Amino acid sequence: MDDHKSEDQHLVAAAQHILKALAASKAVSDDLRKTLLDFDIHLSAMSIVERSIKQLERKIKFAEGKIMAWKAKNSMIWDCGSKESSEYLEAVSEIQAALHNLQSLNEHDKDKELLGRANRILQVAMAKLEEELVHILVKHKQYLEPESLANEAGSVDLVNPALIPDLKSIANVMFGSKYHQEFCQTFISSRRDALDEFFVVLEIERFSNENVMKMEGNCLNREIKKWIRAVKIVFQVYLVAERRLCKQILGDFNHSVYQFCFAEITLSFVLKLLNFGEAVATGNRSPEKLFCFLDIYEVLENLAVYVDILFCEEFGSFLRDEFHKLLNKFAEASKFTFLAFKSAIANDPSKARFPGGGVHHLTKYVMNFIKTLAEYGEALNLLLADETPADPEGDGHPLAREFWSVAATLESNLINKSKLYKDVALQHVFMMNNIHYMVQKAKSSELSLVFGDRWLRRHIAKFRDNARSYERVTWGPILSILKQENTESNCTSSKENLKKKCKDFNASFSETYRSQTGWCIPDTELREDVQILISQTVVHAYRQFTGRYSSSIDEKWKKYTVDDIENYVLDLFVGSPKSLHYFSSSTQILKRDKSI
Repeated sequence: MDDHKSEDQHLVAAAQHILKALAASKAVSDDLRKTLLDFDIHLSAMSIVERSIKQLERKIKFAEGKIMAWKAKNSMIWDCGSKESSEYLEAVSEIQAALHNLQSLNEHDKDKELLGRANRILQVAMAKLEEELVHILVKHKQYLEPESLANEAGSVDLVNPALIPDLKSIANVMFGSKYHQEFCQTFISSRRDALDEFFVVLEIERFSNENVMKMEGNCLNREIKKWIRAVKIVFQVYLVAERRLCKQILGDFNHSVYQFCFAEITLSFVLKLLNFGEAVATGNRSPEKLFCFLDIYEVLENLAVYVDILFCEEFGSFLRDEFHKLLNKFAEASKFTFLAFKSAIANDPSKARFPGGGVHHLTKYVMNFIKTLAEYGEALNLLLADETPADPEGDGHPLAREFWSVAATLESNLINKSKLYKDVALQHVFMMNNIHYMVQKAKSSELSLVFGDRWLRRHIAKFRDNARSYERVTWGPILSILKQENTESNCTSSKENLKKKCKDFNASFSETYRSQTGWCIPDTELREDVQILISQTVVHAYRQFTGRYSSSIDEKWKKYTVDDIENYVLDLFVGSPKSLHYFSSSTQILKRDKSI
């Protein structure tokens, strides 16, 4: 081929010599001379093209040697040092330049054989650069532990920063060779693999919706905690770093390139992560699940700003929308479950009398439940803003209004349960115990900030009113026995009347003691307050009665001394029924039988 080209060049040179000689002849007309000169110029241009092609051929041959040599080796270029990688990229640049020059020639002048050869060499180079790209991304990937990422804020590096310039140089060469699609596909595939590996590191298992719905409570809670930890790390740290990596390598090209790659890298990973949340949101909505729903809602609500920034462009709109759909599902699930909880309180089916008038298990359940709910105050205020009508007096945020409503529903249910007791006094003890429990729970926790001073004052007054009502119903009739009457008309009838009063008081007190030692006031301070209230009225009245008629009352009629009454009052409301037995000796001795 070179011999043919040499012969052609000699022929062109000879032709140019002849043309110049003819053009110089005086016998040639002006028109012919002009034609001969134009033809000479054309032959000169052909000579230049031939020399240019010759030069390009030498460059292609030199670059081909470099590129094909690495194809035959098993080693990786970038592992051998910066000198080798720079020489390889220079060789590729030579091929790129040669191709550009060959393609810029007129169709008639193009050396199609040389053009095809250069393209084949470029293909080999691009394939090698794809291998190098994958090798660098895998070899220099940073291995991250979730524990080390928990307190980070997106500042981690997913690939050794020292290799970023090398990755950019590969990108530049491949994009410059119009192999941008191949680069992006290889880059996306490699980074997807890295994300899949991180999914395993996060210890997140892939459960079907059916498996999640069938999970036992403790198992589900464990998986939810792992998932919450994972989504925080993924959206706050890992994907922020992934997006930054894409921008570092591809940010110098069309703005949409790195955004497209980032969206493609993260698509399947994020959907897998969100699928577990989808399954939890569509599962059963018992009140106990409310805390799980709120935990997830709070996390997703806080992460929404990260997601909106990560996937702010059109390419990320699908994932952004999917995330917000899941957030809305947990908002709805939380609201629905909370309102179902309120309904369950109103419709609590238990109809059995609660032993001793103590604190009902429903009261404990509800108050402990909303005590925990108060920890989610910010989220619940946001969720319940449209669910709760404004307070007529203009007080209270949504959570406060809802908790007042829950407490009112509970009170209404307790009033109905109190009517299961035939003894009106025990009804008051039951209501006193339960409202006092509500107040104490509200005062000793974050609930005090939710319920507020007004609610607390009203309910303190309520349980105190029940205490006074109990005292009036139980001890009013007994105190009436001890009231002073006109006993001066007949001494004999007065004696009989005093005897009857003592007998009636003894019987009434004994019966009250027997029944009310079995009643229960679980709170020690409240029990002592009620006992003091009884002592201030009953013991005081009995002391006045026995003192007023000390000379008229036979010692046989007095079953109790004032100290006895005072001591026996301390046995009331301990939840263990006791009876009083008497026996006689030289003096009246009262013995308390401690057996039930």
